[in-house]
Amino acid sequence: MIGEFVYGIRTLLRGFGTWRRRPGLMALGLVPGLIAALVLLAGLVPLALSLGPISDAVTPFADGWIAEWRSIFRAAVGIVIFAAALALASAVFSALALAIGDPFYQRIWRAVEADLGDAPPSDGGGFWMAVGEGLRLVLLGILIAIFVLVLGFVPLVGGVLAAVGGVVLSGRMLARELTQRAFDARELTPADRAVLFRGNRARVLGFGVATQLCFLIPGGAVAVMPAAVAGATTLARTMLERTPLAQQTSPPLAALQPAQRAQPAQPAPPAPPAPGSVSAPLPPPAGSGHV
Repeated sequence: MIGEFVYGIRTLLRGFGTWRRRPGLMALGLVPGLIAALVLLAGLVPLALSLGPISDAVTPFADGWIAEWRSIFRAAVGIVIFAAALALASAVFSALALAIGDPFYQRIWRAVEADLGDAPPSDGGGFWMAVGEGLRLVLLGILIAIFVLVLGFVPLVGGVLAAVGGVVLSGRMLARELTQRAFDARELTPADRAVLFRGNRARVLGFGVATQLCFLIPGGAVAVMPAAVAGATTLARTMLERTPLAQQTSPPLAALQPAQRAQPAQPAPPAPPAPGSVSAPLPPPAGSGHV
């Protein structure tokens, strides 16, 4: 399991290797991430500067506590609030970047597929599909943020649980979302995708956690997004290779029971003449001398 987790991290590093082969294309992939990051910073910076008043407002019951305990508690509440905000921001960033940069990321995905060989003929959806996936991603981000907030109120270890839970859940969500294009292009059913993710949990989690941790570095989300798209394409291919999907095929002829094997077609026997009817005389044999 640990080896698979590390393999997922290495898959993200392989995505960075695409810069060496396709530098111009990867540079174009920075543009949508930069736009999405600027939009999110407009909300995250004021939130970070207001964490003190917000923590005070949501914990009025702690006003009568000893000053030291009150400060520690409200600092922990501020950490939990910001961890939940980061979990939501990660989902919103990915949704915005994927929607804005769909043409750029589609070209990165196609280039990686071509480098790996045997690329699918389909492009795996378009702009409106990206918008729909982005909305779903935001809804999942909201649910994760709520869950992180709940974890944060666990006594003593709430802050740690909230931070770790936010990274793990957001990373898993990112990995699943970034591999969607490769699976859409291959027209995999939801059941097929469930089989792939179930058979590669640690690998997917390693890739997602590594990506999410890079997103938490200031400016990291912008720099990592093109590599994450490239790495997710490689991840999807390795998942398909490691967990082959069952093919529905008919059993071979030798496996069938003798009664089930196809029998050669036999000519239908002539119908007997009706009772009382006269059959037509047979023609005389050749060379009999009859005229």
